[in-house]
Amino acid sequence: MKNLCVNSHHTPNFSHKTPVCFHILREKKTPTRSTRMDRRLFQAAMTGDIQNLYQLLEENPLIFHTFALASAGNPLYIASAYGHIGFVKEIIRLKPDLTKEVDQDGFSPLHMASANGHVEIVRELIRVDKKLCHLQGPEKKTPFHCAAIKGKVDVVSEMLLACPDCIEDVTNQRETALHLVIKNNQFGAIRVLVDWIRDMKKEDILNLKDEQGNTVLHLATWKKQRQVIELLIGQEAIASGLLEVNAINQSGLTALDVLLIFPSEAGDREIDELLRSAGAKRNRDLTHSNIPSSESPHNQTLLNCPTTQETNRQRPNDLVEYFKFKRGRDSPGEARSALLVIAVLVATATFQSGINPPGGVWQDNYIHDGKNGTDSGHTHYAGRSVMGSMNAIAFSLFMLFNSIGFALSLHMINILTIKFPLQFELQICMISMFFTYNTAVINIAPDIVKPFVIAVTAILPTIIPLLAKWVRHYVKQLKELSVDLIRRVIR
Repeated sequence: MKNLCVNSHHTPNFSHKTPVCFHILREKKTPTRSTRMDRRLFQAAMTGDIQNLYQLLEENPLIFHTFALASAGNPLYIASAYGHIGFVKEIIRLKPDLTKEVDQDGFSPLHMASANGHVEIVRELIRVDKKLCHLQGPEKKTPFHCAAIKGKVDVVSEMLLACPDCIEDVTNQRETALHLVIKNNQFGAIRVLVDWIRDMKKEDILNLKDEQGNTVLHLATWKKQRQVIELLIGQEAIASGLLEVNAINQSGLTALDVLLIFPSEAGDREIDELLRSAGAKRNRDLTHSNIPSSESPHNQTLLNCPTTQETNRQRPNDLVEYFKFKRGRDSPGEARSALLVIAVLVATATFQSGINPPGGVWQDNYIHDGKNGTDSGHTHYAGRSVMGSMNAIAFSLFMLFNSIGFALSLHMINILTIKFPLQFELQICMISMFFTYNTAVINIAPDIVKPFVIAVTAILPTIIPLLAKWVRHYVKQLKELSVDLIRRVIR
């Protein structure tokens, strides 16, 4: 019956007791000096013999550059699989590029260390490059996915500390790590992931769907995992409205439908009470549903049998959480279109404000000579800003922030239209508009603030892209440090 519900995908055996494929050690052709050295290097990696490694390096200092890397793996891959931390550290020091190499099956050293639970090796590999956590293997499984599948709790925690975004990575079947741990009954890892998601306020991950439209609540209900269901539908999740207990999969089934369609002898009553207490309903009972009852013969089929209709999601209490962009749910193309519209609106508004600042411009020339004691007018010239003549500081601040908005909007438009048709013509248009803006704001600026305006409009556009990248980088680092500190306090 389980095979009727969710597609089962082959998961490779990562147990450290299973030897890595070493067909390169058993080649029958006449061994050359290079081949013999390759075999000795791989044998040293299998046993973690650092002294043997040093001896090989003395014989050939360029051994890492000359040995033939067979498709079965490299020395770092082998040492990572067998857990030889000292050997791994030495290879990383000598040739860190090997951390990105994959074997003939597409697995990297970090895949092997993660799946086998070698926390210290995982830590050393991540220090080389945190992006290794996102390295995709077969079926787009990352090292984090492998650790989750095998239930390596310590590795899962270590990788979340180093690279929190890895929890959002999905496989070819659009399965998150949480989908995988539930399907593989890794209860320890499930608790770690759910607790981390709640602590970091990333509850939207709980609602992500795989390619069959199943959320983690669908899978936990199908697997009759009462403890997991209790963990998912905690009071905080229900009160906040962030967990979608009535999400519909592609077969038009809610989690409660899944429970009732595939009954078992024990545990169903308790799970039924848990789901209903959290507001779970059957598809036919949802007031906004137009999908036929799931009890019909047509719907008593596979969980992964697609239908043509899907009900709208229930609207949570927190509108900010409801409307914010969520990976896996919202289309990147739609997000890009929305950003492009916003950038165009900002460019239009700031351009108009720049050439026509508050108060407008003077329509005549007037030179105050000071002879008439009753004359309190300010010297001004036609075409110059009224605001700039009356309050130079306010005008300078206005032009500064208006120019920042204009420059950033043009920068966003350029990024969002990369590789678009007629991109060269579009860039010519933006450059022309940029120089038009500069010419206008410089000419309407009074003489007292003109040098400042020239500096703002000439220098700002050059540093804006670099400044934005720099700020984004350090904000991300600050966020990671905060997450690290919170996790260490919790632990």
